[in-house]
Amino acid sequence: MAAMPDRWDPFAEAEAEARAMILDPRWAGLAPADRARALAARILLTDDGDRWLFGAHGRWYLQDPSDGRWHLAAPPRGRPAARIPHASTVVPAPLIPSGQDCVAVPSSTQAFVGPDVADSLTEQVRLLLRANCRRPVETYPLTAFADVFASDVPGTVAAVWGAIVWCAYAPAFDGNERLLTIFGEFLGRPLPGDDWVRWLPSPPLSSLVTLFAERVRAEQHRAALRLVALMADTAHVLAADPRFSPRAEALTAMLEPLLRRPDLDDRAALHGDDAVRHAWLARCPARYDRAVMAERLPGEAFRHAVYDLVEALSFHPERLRFAAAFLSELPDPDDRMPAWLDHRLRVAVAAARPHLPAPQAGTATATLDLPGAAHTAAHTASWELPTGAWTLDDEPRAAERPTGEHHTAAHAVRQPHPALHDLHPPDRETAAAVLGAAYAAALAWCALTGCDTPGNGFAGPAAIAEKIAHERDDPRVNH
Repeated sequence: MAAMPDRWDPFAEAEAEARAMILDPRWAGLAPADRARALAARILLTDDGDRWLFGAHGRWYLQDPSDGRWHLAAPPRGRPAARIPHASTVVPAPLIPSGQDCVAVPSSTQAFVGPDVADSLTEQVRLLLRANCRRPVETYPLTAFADVFASDVPGTVAAVWGAIVWCAYAPAFDGNERLLTIFGEFLGRPLPGDDWVRWLPSPPLSSLVTLFAERVRAEQHRAALRLVALMADTAHVLAADPRFSPRAEALTAMLEPLLRRPDLDDRAALHGDDAVRHAWLARCPARYDRAVMAERLPGEAFRHAVYDLVEALSFHPERLRFAAAFLSELPDPDDRMPAWLDHRLRVAVAAARPHLPAPQAGTATATLDLPGAAHTAAHTASWELPTGAWTLDDEPRAAERPTGEHHTAAHAVRQPHPALHDLHPPDRETAAAVLGAAYAAALAWCALTGCDTPGNGFAGPAAIAEKIAHERDDPRVNH
């Protein structure tokens, strides 16, 4: 993350106080009304009239002045704000934290372009791969990631690969990143991207589930357990890098009970991969809710990715303008994106897309749909678009969307938004954080809408990659 300005920050102070209150053991014993009252008493008001609330998932929410709804939104760090107590009724139930969802999990939005993965971490993964890459294909068939590897590659290789790519916050890698090149001999075709950046898709958890569940159904229980152990071992190694750690720790937490009790998911496997997937997610601790959000609620996952993007741009006073520039390049044939953004970003994206009509006040909003103890029923999301109002009662995963709803992004213009020419991150780490956050937001949007991801990446993140191309870590290039 980019460094914050060296001055008093009322948002940081309020956040620290709220976290301490929420993580206090007494929080769990409070009635929902008392929790709402405690949060409402800590609402911040900025000089432009915006009201901010710290709540679920340890993040800030901004109230839309037109209709009073709260939207997930990165706060204006360092901006003056005053605490203005409100009535507890202004705090919707889904915004009330359960407690563990507010545990701060160290993480980073950096892509794997610029700062390389540590040699020690890569070497541990290489040893895992070498020890398991010659397993018989008959025992370990390639039931997932067959589009990545050659047909004679065993599923053990796919298990290590799948854990790496699933755990990565933003799977955009330096073309010479050794963590990828150790898989070179197993690939069935070149990875998407070019010699500089490999723009990899983010696989769903179901890809990892398939490797395991198929072996259970084939009554190859020993092989199934070995595949799970490989995923868990890989995740344990990856947890040392903050670009992997939240998802790596979440994956470890989901798999360790299965390693201790090998028959734990056998019955679920007989009911299909999705039953196993739900069993794994049910074991994921609340502190990792954000890490697995894409597996549960793709719309909220997109909102969180946008939050990360705005935070990664905090080094610049016009961060909303640049965030909108990144978002404006994403395919949105039905103009659905405004429904997922707060009122400030809706205006900024409309300005970045001059060919689209500006949103009217009070339109293009969506109600929150958050998981957790407070989420006891589906929350209806509503859009009021020029084409007419419609509702979505629940968020289907991308895999459940009819194939006819998919829109291609292959036509995406490779020229970045003009505003991005004015974006100059102060250092390589910050540039990598912006690149990763922008790419993660693009992938989250594609997962939500069913749009295809372009194999050569998105123009905005690619433009940031070009800014740090001359600062590669590869010693054969930096000389």
